[in-house]
Amino acid sequence: MSVRFMLNGEVREVAARPGETLLDLLRGPCAVTSPKRGCQPQGQCGACVALVDGEARATCTIAAEAAEGRTVVTLEGLPPAARNLFAAAFAATHGLQCGFCTPGIVLRAHTLLEANASPTRAEIAKALDEHLCRCTGYVRILDAIELAARVKRGEAPMPAPVLEGGVGASIEKYRSRELALGERPFVDDLRESGMLFGALTFSPHARARVLKIDTTAARALDGVVAVVTAADVPGERWHGLIYHDWPTFVAEGEEVRCVGDVLAAVAATSEVVARAAAALVEVTYEALPAVLDPEASFAEGAPQVNPKHANLLSRSVIARGDATDALAASAHVVRGTWKTQRIEHLFLEPESTFVVPKADGTLHLYTQGQGIYDDRRQCAALLGIPEEHIFCELVPNGGAFGGKEDMSVQGQTALLAWVTKKPVKLTLSRKESIRLHPKRHPITTELAVGCDAEGRLTAVHARLVGDSGAYASVGMKVLERAAGHMCGPYKVPHVDVEARAAYTNNPPCGAMRGFGVVQSAFALEGALDQLAALCGLDRWEIRWRNAVDIGDVLTTGQPVEKSCGIKESLLAVKDEWQGWMAAGRKAGIACGLKNSGLGNGFVEWGKGRLVVETDGTVSLYNAFTEMGQGLLTILTQVAAEVTGLPSSVFRPKVDATFALGCGQTTGSRATLFAGNAITSAARKLRAALDAGGTLRSLAGQVYAADVVVEDTTPLGAPGKVKTHTSYGYATQMALLDENGRVEKLVAAHDVGRAVNPALCAAQIEGALHMGLGYALTEELPCVDGMPIVTSLYQIGALRAKDMPEVSVKLIEAAEPEGPFGAKGVGELGLVPTAAAVAGALEAYDGVRRYVLPMKDSPAAKAYSVGRIRTKAPKETWR
Repeated sequence: MSVRFMLNGEVREVAARPGETLLDLLRGPCAVTSPKRGCQPQGQCGACVALVDGEARATCTIAAEAAEGRTVVTLEGLPPAARNLFAAAFAATHGLQCGFCTPGIVLRAHTLLEANASPTRAEIAKALDEHLCRCTGYVRILDAIELAARVKRGEAPMPAPVLEGGVGASIEKYRSRELALGERPFVDDLRESGMLFGALTFSPHARARVLKIDTTAARALDGVVAVVTAADVPGERWHGLIYHDWPTFVAEGEEVRCVGDVLAAVAATSEVVARAAAALVEVTYEALPAVLDPEASFAEGAPQVNPKHANLLSRSVIARGDATDALAASAHVVRGTWKTQRIEHLFLEPESTFVVPKADGTLHLYTQGQGIYDDRRQCAALLGIPEEHIFCELVPNGGAFGGKEDMSVQGQTALLAWVTKKPVKLTLSRKESIRLHPKRHPITTELAVGCDAEGRLTAVHARLVGDSGAYASVGMKVLERAAGHMCGPYKVPHVDVEARAAYTNNPPCGAMRGFGVVQSAFALEGALDQLAALCGLDRWEIRWRNAVDIGDVLTTGQPVEKSCGIKESLLAVKDEWQGWMAAGRKAGIACGLKNSGLGNGFVEWGKGRLVVETDGTVSLYNAFTEMGQGLLTILTQVAAEVTGLPSSVFRPKVDATFALGCGQTTGSRATLFAGNAITSAARKLRAALDAGGTLRSLAGQVYAADVVVEDTTPLGAPGKVKTHTSYGYATQMALLDENGRVEKLVAAHDVGRAVNPALCAAQIEGALHMGLGYALTEELPCVDGMPIVTSLYQIGALRAKDMPEVSVKLIEAAEPEGPFGAKGVGELGLVPTAAAVAGALEAYDGVRRYVLPMKDSPAAKAYSVGRIRTKAPKETWR
């Protein structure tokens, strides 16, 4: 079938296959990549928007043949003045992070301002209702569009770009203008001549024995080049970040353990053919009873979910003093069971990998993963080749939030490229993405907290159980972190905490922003509110009385010796809180802390290289992933601060040019450790410059620094306790309006040192958006181990019109072990949010809520998202 239409002022006639959409035509034969594939064919993320006959439309919902005779304009086709206006506005306001959603938003904003030159902020938010941004919280997106409108009306000049600066300067995000216009590629935007397209065959069962895999029909389909299964793996088929318990392919005779398991992979001349062939792979199963409940998993006689490990994945224990006796002697004790839900990361860019065989027999692996050296190591093991035979390169991703730590499709893509000797790209659909990657743990916490008559905490007794699903991922560390933060940023003399992680046949659960601590905080802060009521104390006051200070100890027994800004964060919100209370407003308050660095005895590295190039630039290499948080920008500022060179001289790169493996970009540690490494390397370059060298004379020189952190201690280790390198602290407040809807969020955060204050505040704004959705609307229920929702609206991530006013206050309690005093901020931002909202709701309607999301609340009912039409099994929890 041939389709003829006008594209950006040119007539195009292209071949279309049955089942393809206009988006497929744009990104395929037309090679236009500003429209992104985020949720095809749902039309619910806005990343693929183009102007179709002058109307902004989601092109993933338009059948290819329906484009016949239409006029289509993408971001590439806008007039240069319009493109420059929005690129400058989004850069100036720091209105983008990962940038995957931004081109679609820019095109929508252009059509809005063409129709309405002076939109209100509410009108802008409403216009963006078909767009989802998972990173920013929308605050700065609205700022950008308002700025563009003012400039277009001639009411204000565009601010001069801030392109240079060291530590403390809010310079533009690296390559932000290219991101805004869709010009900086993501993995799925990459192309090579003669490339093939991959697709996967998934298990429909949460647990079943694989009796036979028949690829005959798939291989016979015209256009199929290869079909691979477990039998084609030349090396180690099992992978994993901690335990090697996750098969890249499930083999005949083995069990599938979740609905994300892969049986086969196909490479074909088009994605349409590859997907059709993957559907033709015939797998014969013997269905088996699935283990879907953690407690059932622990029961004697339960089927072993994973052959590599017992069903009890981990048990983390913290014991200080005598919590039982202390509770018995307490003036007040609160007991309860809190339950949090499974959450989908919902990063906008689905998983994608591109592997290109080279003439010398090696592979070039383009990955979006959070640890490119881990991706390389595991792919090399799968293929049975030395790691050095794979050159890995990061393509900064379209969001991750922990969900791209584990291998997704890197292994299958590498095997297809190895077998076919051709470039292969494999990109998941949104439905497949939801099925495959690990989620946030649902955790049940049985908690008892005591205090004396004056509201000073006496003891915490907690029992936590988390569902880690079919594979370990980092589930044992999530539950360890939940246990290690169970007392929050408070002084508690007696502690008895046990946290267990269970294997089940549900989707795996692993890292997600907050990493177990959001679950603990929801429970602890809820108990603290109740203790305040029993003591007759204000909720701010009980937190102030118990907040840790220098010399106190945290949950694990680690002494607080430095950089502790919890009291400063409480003071930062005190006046506003007291004003709300005096006015009779309904509000909630909660505190939190979050580690920076993996800690718990893990040896960690920060590694960096500065290479002076012949063109006068300096290549800046580090091992951690840019995923929207602004890491690459931060590192250029650190290097500029040390060397005295302009920050624009430094060109960040993340690839295998040097052996820089440091593990995953996780634990809010990238700025901390990479920043220290780049600081050290930059000092060496500065010394060479001070000795009379110039960038021209120093061309070819490499300035290296490897910084090791090996002084943390595991839980239960004897002697002085140091479970983590650093902690960030925060206080957040939620204010409701007269109808019980969230009107305002206030977040005061100790960030150590804000290397780039605008990017730092933007990270917190985005985390608040995620935390508010976690509190009220987001969940991923499963029936028989299968997620029952894939609709972005039903999953419940909030839209621009749903966001309340947000106020962020940065507190700088310098971290002596961090670069220029900085420490991690990425995860802390949503730790207290759900608890603050729960407290506000109780103040409004008198109901203490123990289960997330709080969909029964007036705040949640005010939103249009999170309304699941497929009925899930009903559960009753206190």
